[in-house]
Order: sequence, then C-alpha cells, then structure tokens
Amino acid sequence: MSNSPETPPDRWKPWLRWFLTLGQRCLIYYLVLVLFISLQQRQMLYVPSRVPKLPIREAGCLPGGGEEISLKTADGLQLQGWHLLPPPLTGKKVADFDRLLAEGRKVILFFHGNGGHRGHRDIDYRLLLKLNVHVIAFDYRGYGENSGNPSEENFAADAQAMWKYVTQTRHVPPERIILYGESLGGGVATRLAEELCSAGTPPGGLILRSTFTSMIDAAGYHYPFLPVSLILKDRYRSDRRIPQMTAPLLMLHGTLDSVVPIKLGEQLFALAPAKSATGIAKTFVELKRADHNDLVLAEPAGFQDGVAKFLLSLPGKR
Repeated sequence: MSNSPETPPDRWKPWLRWFLTLGQRCLIYYLVLVLFISLQQRQMLYVPSRVPKLPIREAGCLPGGGEEISLKTADGLQLQGWHLLPPPLTGKKVADFDRLLAEGRKVILFFHGNGGHRGHRDIDYRLLLKLNVHVIAFDYRGYGENSGNPSEENFAADAQAMWKYVTQTRHVPPERIILYGESLGGGVATRLAEELCSAGTPPGGLILRSTFTSMIDAAGYHYPFLPVSLILKDRYRSDRRIPQMTAPLLMLHGTLDSVVPIKLGEQLFALAPAKSATGIAKTFVELKRADHNDLVLAEPAGFQDGVAKFLLSLPGKR
C-alpha cells in the first residue's frame, strides 16, 4: 500500500486550477481597489463647493443683519466667514457689530460638515438666530472662497484660528461661546472643545448634530468590506476626546439617519461625562422624523426646542 498523499482525480485538476486562478484574480482586484480608495480617500471624504465670492446675502439674513469677516491662520491662509446677528439687531460698521457682541448674548461658532460651503446652511442659521444668539460661521480651507487642502490636522488648525479670532480679535469671553458641529464638523468641534478644556479655557458649551464616534466607525459602516482601520488617514477620534470634554453638552440626531447611524451618536454620547465641570447634565435629543441632511427641514421645531432648552440651562444672558 502506498503512503503517498492522495491527489485529486485528473478530471478535477482543471477545475481546481480554475478556482485557484479565479481566487488570485479576485485578490488582485481587491488589493487594487483598496489601493485606489486609499489614494483617493480625501477626495471621497471632503466634498467642498468652491466659489470666487460668497456675499452675506447667501446667509439669508436681512440687510445689516450680518457682516463679512476674515481671519488669517497660523500658516498664513486667509479664511472667509460671516458674523450674523439675531433679528431685529442690525449694524453698518465693524464698531456696531463689536458693540452688539459686547452686550452679552451667546455666540454660536458654527463648524459645518464635509460637503458644500457655509452658504448651504442658511436654514440652520435662521433657526439658531431666532434663539437670540450671534452666529459666526467660517469655511474651512479648501471650501468656499478659501485656498488650501482639507485634512483633519488642517481643519484642527482652522478651528483654533477661528477660536482665536472670536476670543482675541472680537473679545468674546470663552464662556459665552458655544461650539456647534454638524456631522464631520462634530469631529472638528469635539477636538477643539477637548483641547480648550485641557488648556483650562473651556467653551460655554458644545452642540453636536448628527455626528459620529470616529471616522473609522462611520466609514466602516458604509464600507464593511474594506480594511478601514488600516488605511484611513483622517480618523476624527471623538470617542477618545469626548471623555475629557468638561463643557456642557447637547447632542441632536435623527432616528432615520442613513449617513451616520444614530447608534454612533448614542455611543459617543455614552462616552461623554454625565455632567459638565459646572454641573450641567448632558442631553441627547432624538428627532424621530429626521435623516442626516434633512434634519432641520424635517424637524425644525424639535431642533430649535432642543437647542433653546440647552441655551436656557447655561449661565449668562438669555
């Protein structure tokens, strides 16, 4: 009796070779796909709208209800933005807007998501302005009129420049500034909030709308067949930052969110401290008829009511 290993019958050998060849080809195609997405990931993640000029009328405010503003980042880029006044306030000169800023109302520092530019958030601004707050909204580098290349680290630098503009150039105290982050902007705002809290200059609050635990989780939800944790460059690890965030927290999320599932928002909320350093309990508002991009359209009253109650819980001028 022979002790040699069994070999497949000759009639099966062509099929075996065919399956092996097919497997090799599939592996090659998969590796090419992974390489392509790895090289193109920032083009897929950041979808800016570029325009030569964004006049303030694009914000939907009344004449005199806002001013066009700009700042320079630490690496020399010029970022354009808007300062919007709650109605019926109006101004004509920078001095008018500075005087109104000094009166004590809260200031929302607005960080938008990965698509479009600041002009596409006019409905958000109108709902917020009705709550008697100022809104300051800049575009990141590479968005709107701004030059430069989007990335997580570049956005973090832009966020720090925006904070310095509001606190140092416009002299608004940190405790009156509420950071507002929409979707990917939630990752930007959470990082800034954690950095400010760690530096001992916390903002007055953090509002996160339709955001995620990390970009690893959000991308993994859409691309479960890819090794996201290995190839992703910009990770936005809010899950690691929010436990150190000591400012008051409000999160809003649509139940029907098909871009960032509500479970990712709930998981991030669970990681945040139960109360701020000043004793204000964190709040999660679930908006049952809202998806991702239509949240303020589908649930304007729920959105506005949630933000209004949060602002009322904070110290300072109502």
